[in-house]
Amino acid sequence: MRIKMPNAFPVIQADTDITRQVLSEEPKLMVVSFCFNKKGAVGALHDHPHVQSTYVKSGRFRFTIDDKEFEVAPGDSFVIPSGARHGCVCLEPGELIDCFTPRRDDFL
Repeated sequence: MRIKMPNAFPVIQADTDITRQVLSEEPKLMVVSFCFNKKGAVGALHDHPHVQSTYVKSGRFRFTIDDKEFEVAPGDSFVIPSGARHGCVCLEPGELIDCFTPRRDDFL
């Protein structure tokens, strides 16, 4: 068994006003923190083959999944199916905790 110590992964500038940090990973699962540091920061529309679960740790966001929009706030969580086109706009700075299965090797 391979164990990574907390904070063993670097904080990466994912986009303007957005940072990303892998919190833990193994081939079948990955947990990642995304910090949106400014109102209006955009997680651009994209898709990937991974199933994604998102938990809103703090802040407020407007998400789009396959052309459906909804707002989320602290304590909310939802699942994004494999292949679904999705993205978000930060309404209030905060942090999202995403889990991906399988692991997103492009984040390592």
